[in-house]
Amino acid sequence: MTQSGILLIDKPEGPSSAHVVHQVKKILGAKKVGHLGTLDPFASGLLIIGINDGTKIAEIFLGASKTYRGMMTLGIATDSQDSTGNVVEIRSVPTVNEREMIELQNKFTGDLQQIPPMFSALKKGGVPLYRLARQGKEVPREPRSVKIENICLRKLNDAEIEFEVTCSRGTYVRTLAADMGKELGCGAHLKTLRRTGCGHLSVTQAVPLNELEKLAMEKKLPLISLASALCHLRAVTWQSSWVSRLRLGQQTLLNQLGEPVSGEKLVCIQDPRREIVALAEWNSQVPTGWKLVRVFHAQ
Repeated sequence: MTQSGILLIDKPEGPSSAHVVHQVKKILGAKKVGHLGTLDPFASGLLIIGINDGTKIAEIFLGASKTYRGMMTLGIATDSQDSTGNVVEIRSVPTVNEREMIELQNKFTGDLQQIPPMFSALKKGGVPLYRLARQGKEVPREPRSVKIENICLRKLNDAEIEFEVTCSRGTYVRTLAADMGKELGCGAHLKTLRRTGCGHLSVTQAVPLNELEKLAMEKKLPLISLASALCHLRAVTWQSSWVSRLRLGQQTLLNQLGEPVSGEKLVCIQDPRREIVALAEWNSQVPTGWKLVRVFHAQ
């Protein structure tokens, strides 16, 4: 049986995240497989795949900051805000000098309000927006707060700007490109996109999808253990008797954890073999101060 953990896949342009999950499940024969944060079909790069109990830590990586590299084309706006859509407007591109590039970077750094695109999986009345968009319909969308931690722009030529951005959960990078185009007065769309990082994980650690089957056959699968995947969280080691009781749901044991350190929200509990047993979340409303949020099977 395939162990629990996470796989880092370098997704090529083209397949959907769901298609990659299907391929991984077929190759590994694992009981549970799921991605820990979707990547658009036209985008490439880091796709985190949870294997068995690895699917239980999806929320941690869904909420982590993401880093992308991409290219935007000025002067051409599309209905999808990226290169897969239909052109809806063509405008002349003004000359953008170095000072204006720096001003653009500054304006789009920090806390922003974004209107989600129509071509998205968000729902209106239970219907995904992309279905309405394909019918030529547009409905009002509420702006959402996102955070651009860092953005670096580099002008490639008169009509193309390369960028690297680190952003919060819920950020639409194609909307970011479209909004920067509007700011410049000529419109823009996202030409290419590659995810290079998620939290402390990097695409440099990832396996190209087309190499996965060969590695699995050679039993060289680069599965990252739950302990390694969660190495950015504080880990507390408990004796076996406490671990057994915790797996039975005896949450009163969590008062052993004491106060959170430096405002932390999550703590890993591990057994004497240093394998992750559970995740506990700080909650001042419960008597123990900590709440059991995930329990993992013994490996």
